[in-house]
Order: sequence, then structure tokens, then C-alpha cells
Amino acid sequence: MKELPYANKSLGQHWLTDFMSLSAMCEAVDVKDGDTVLEVGPGLGTLTELLCERADRVIAVEFDKKLAKELPGRVPESNLEVVEQDILSFDLTSLPAGYKLVANIPYYLTSNLIRVLSESSNPPVAAAILIQKEVAERVAAKPGSMSLLSVTAQYYWEASLGLVMPAHLFTPPPKVDSQILILNRRNEPLFPDVDVKQFFRLVKAGFSNRRKTLLNSLNGGLQLAKPAVQEILDQATIKPTARPQELSLQEWYSLYKVVSNRAQ
Repeated sequence: MKELPYANKSLGQHWLTDFMSLSAMCEAVDVKDGDTVLEVGPGLGTLTELLCERADRVIAVEFDKKLAKELPGRVPESNLEVVEQDILSFDLTSLPAGYKLVANIPYYLTSNLIRVLSESSNPPVAAAILIQKEVAERVAAKPGSMSLLSVTAQYYWEASLGLVMPAHLFTPPPKVDSQILILNRRNEPLFPDVDVKQFFRLVKAGFSNRRKTLLNSLNGGLQLAKPAVQEILDQATIKPTARPQELSLQEWYSLYKVVSNRAQ
């Protein structure tokens, strides 16, 4: 195999050329004929090439100016459109409804990308994102190991885990293994009649200090007296000694309903 171009460390670039791994990313969201696919950070185009073979249309958004310029020469496919831009400022509403997203992204981009995709008025119907294994596990976590990131992601998506890719498959190898995070957009809102801004204000308050009990974290995060917080927790049938990572999304919704009813 010929020598790969230099990876820009400041942009978190790690080249992946393993065919089985690249195929697994396509298969994780069933990329097929008729699909429009958004690829984030196409890099050298190894994944891009497979996407172009399987999908009708591929829009590849690349932040690195040099790589964006070279990509059409590396993948000379008529169904490829290359956009030189930061994905966080890319207009997702310019894409047709029902598009899919496939991406091997820099680890530092994970939280912001999930937030942007989640809050968009035109999100992908499904996404396969190759990220740090530990973070993928955190996004797909169950009650007991939840975080603000997992609550945010799972509010909008059904999250599951795909293939683990060892660090040695990448050039240069990162310090940790990677894993495919699979996100399937929920067809309907998870809960009815929710003010999303207020819901996440409550969740953020709960996670403001995850080492504390909810009684203490909500006391500070919502600036409510402890007796008031105790009453809220009692009405939501949640133990005051519970910690935020232990709560399910249904329990966060129960808390939200009590808090919003008190505010009326």
C-alpha cells in the first residue's frame, strides 16, 4: 500500500482504510440505492468511495481545505458533491428529508455534532458515527451510567453500538479504540407536550454536579430550597438520594412534569 498523506493532528485526523470497517459503517445505517448520504470529514475518500458505490448521492463536508480540493480527484464519481466547510455551520436544511449520515469524525467533535444533528429541523433519519469507544458507550448508556450527553442523544434518537475498531487499524493510530455509534431518529417525540428548552434546563441542573444527590444538585441547579426540591422528588416518586446518572428518561420526564406544573 502506498504511503498515506500526513494527518493533521490539530484536526484530529486518523486515516481508516480497512475495508471491513468501512463496509460496517455503511451497513450500520443500510446505505443503499436511492439514498442521499451526508459524510462528515471524508479525508482521503476511502469511505466516500464505498458510499458513492451504494448511494444515489453523497455530500461530503470537509473542513480541511487541501483535502476538500483533492477529494474529487481521489473519488471521481458523478454522484459526489464536495463542500469545504465546518459541519457545525453547514446548512442541514439544504439536504432532502430522509438523508443518512455516515462519518469517521475527530473525537473532539462528537458532543457538538450530536447536539447540532439533534436540534436541527432537518436531521438525518439515521447516522453511523465512528467515535472514541468510551464515548460511544456513554451515549448509548443505560440508567446507572447516564450522562447529559446520553440523555440528550436518547431524547431524540434510539442509540445502539456497532463494530469496535482497534486503534491499530488507523494511521496514525489514536491512543484508544473506536466504535460505531448508531443513531436512529425517533419517528415521534419521546414525550408529549414538552418544552424542550425547559426539559434540558432541568436535566442540566441535575447533572450540574453528578457526584451529588439529586436533592443537592437540583437545590443548587434550579435555585430552589431543599424542602421544595424534596417535595418535587416525592411527587415524581424519585428517591432524594438518587444521583442523576441513575435516572431513566421516563424519570426525567416525570420530574419535568412536576416542575412545570408547579410553575403554572
